Amino acid sequence: MTSPPRHALVLLSTCVVLLSTFAGCDDDPGPTPDAGTQVPPADSGPPDSGTPDAGPEAPWDGGYTVLEDHGDWINRGHFSPCRFNPEGDPTTIKCEDLSRYDVSQCDPEALAQLEPHGIYLADMLGERRLSDGGTSVIQDGIGFMLSSDGGASTMVGKPLLTRNTDGGSFFLVGRFTNAFNGAVTVASIAGCQVPSSGLITGCYARCTNGQLVRSGTFEAHRLPSHRGEGESSGGLRPISEYDIELGAPADVYVTKNHAYVVSVNKVYGGSAGGLTVLDVSDRAHPLFKASISLPGDGNWNGVWAKDDALYIAGNRSGVLVYDISNPAQPEYVRHLPAGEYGAHTVLVDGNRLYAMSMSGAVTFVFDVTTPLAPVLRQRINVPSESPYAGAHDAFPYEGRLYISNGYGGYAVMDVTDLDNVRHLGQYIHGFEVFAHHSAVGTFAGRTLAFEGTEYGGSHLRVLDVTDPAHIVKIGEFRLSPVTSIHNIILKGHRLYIAWYHEGVRVLDVSNPTKPRQVAHYNTVRDGDFGRTDNLFEGTFGIRVPGDGYVYAADSVRGLLIFNEL
Repeated sequence: MTSPPRHALVLLSTCVVLLSTFAGCDDDPGPTPDAGTQVPPADSGPPDSGTPDAGPEAPWDGGYTVLEDHGDWINRGHFSPCRFNPEGDPTTIKCEDLSRYDVSQCDPEALAQLEPHGIYLADMLGERRLSDGGTSVIQDGIGFMLSSDGGASTMVGKPLLTRNTDGGSFFLVGRFTNAFNGAVTVASIAGCQVPSSGLITGCYARCTNGQLVRSGTFEAHRLPSHRGEGESSGGLRPISEYDIELGAPADVYVTKNHAYVVSVNKVYGGSAGGLTVLDVSDRAHPLFKASISLPGDGNWNGVWAKDDALYIAGNRSGVLVYDISNPAQPEYVRHLPAGEYGAHTVLVDGNRLYAMSMSGAVTFVFDVTTPLAPVLRQRINVPSESPYAGAHDAFPYEGRLYISNGYGGYAVMDVTDLDNVRHLGQYIHGFEVFAHHSAVGTFAGRTLAFEGTEYGGSHLRVLDVTDPAHIVKIGEFRLSPVTSIHNIILKGHRLYIAWYHEGVRVLDVSNPTKPRQVAHYNTVRDGDFGRTDNLFEGTFGIRVPGDGYVYAADSVRGLLIFNEL
């Protein structure tokens, strides 16, 4: 296909969305050097993957039933009796034409009771016409924000062309431009019913470059929904919070009693990203030490450290190397080029630095025996049939590199010998599923990957990767159909997850076939200043370095520090 429905949002990275969006896709951390006030210094080790076995607390005996993979999106049927009339010449149909909407079976009284403000993400089920006269079902999604305090109401971050939400009506029209191909889309939605608090259903239409491309029904979820949850559960408590002024915080690494928070350019608002350094010797009272943002090159969404070297993944220039021998004042050393779109994520495993690039789906491998003087050793290319593959993230474990290869699937490479890297196998999730991030460990003698995708409805899969040539799904954990999972860290039998709008989630995976939530903290709050209608917002990065604390990077609230469970 030449213009994939969701892929217009991706290519530089899944987190670079619509205009140049958030991309905080950090890697699973290794034990960080001296991350606590009484923790002795230690070299940055491999990414957290649990112990070689999850230990006696894991009762799982290794048995499982192979689960079929239906993708991320679940077709739940049409959401509303509302309909848009698509009849006629598609080039003459105007999506903003309210007369084409049949709202005769709608509930204006319920719509009239809706609050005049809020952020919504919508799951859409639509149809588009085929050249042979038939139709095909297509999934879609959109965000919109309603303001009642004089601020702009938006759709996909752009001011609404039309807003009619008074007296039982609910009709919105937005217009936005695809940053990759310049296509101009006009989208309209007509609210119809309010099935429950925080939900609106109705119908919609999309016209691109003046022509109707699809119409259907939607279910919009007001965020944060919290599904009746409180702010937190399971004893996960906030210790402190620090606002980050540069861009949208995307990742954090803790070493030498300092937190290094990297930020990406804000998609809506134009604020540039960069690096913020905080002294966290007193976890309850972080102290600002420095901020760095390079002109035209501050879109940074991954960070790692080894000894006195700090490595930053830059979406433009590649890997930036800083000297942190004075941890409060990083000094620039050099850039390591990583293709046209730079480096999206970085991680250190022993004396290797891996930099994942969406440019041609390449993972660059550097020798960092001398941490401040990396030497390029290899470029790893994952074979893929998808033109939208991209090395988004990776996880090294026991001589293998598990690469989240975007729409190319989840790949396993033998990297024991960098001069003879071998492709061992891969897992393809299904149509339009973006492999994003993972953590790997051993349970009951089986090698398991806890793997997350991205976009609305994306969730956690548990994959048996013991035999990479025959990877199977054995478990899963889902939350909302409109939010997206993000970064994952495995510590023993607990999985710590940064789940965008869903905040921090902690799962017990002692029985990996049935992950269960044991704690959470909702970082996204109703009314947070600076929130937008972007799908990629909330908790991006998470670290659990073993110092008794959990560190989370939130795109609006900044750095949050919690107690480790």
